[in-house]
Amino acid sequence: QVQLVESGGGSVHTGGSLRLSCAGSGATGNICYMGWFRQAPGKEREEREAVAWIHRRSGITYYADSVKGRFTISQDNAKNTVYLQMNNLKRDDTAVYYCAAAPTCSLAITEYKYWGQGTQVTVSS
Repeated sequence: QVQLVESGGGSVHTGGSLRLSCAGSGATGNICYMGWFRQAPGKEREEREAVAWIHRRSGITYYADSVKGRFTISQDNAKNTVYLQMNNLKRDDTAVYYCAAAPTCSLAITEYKYWGQGTQVTVSS
């Protein structure tokens, strides 16, 4: 089992920045990919959008087109923590952000077996 706890959400104005953290514990050695996902207001769980992924061993990263160039995913494996630096935030970035862990080496959301409780990010003009 893997436990994930997000922190760092909050309210900012458009153009602002936030950094989210995701602290992992438990069997994190079995995890291949970590990802950040978000669920916008009014959307169902099944409509969660993938934002960014990082391969734990290599550090290779991937981003959704909607955040490319603005968001950066990184990790500190010694601390079992993954970060999401979000810059130039837009109103459309408003959502509950979740970190998740996949034991398999896949970007598909269905492979993300472990999820945090989520942290709210609100961007206003």
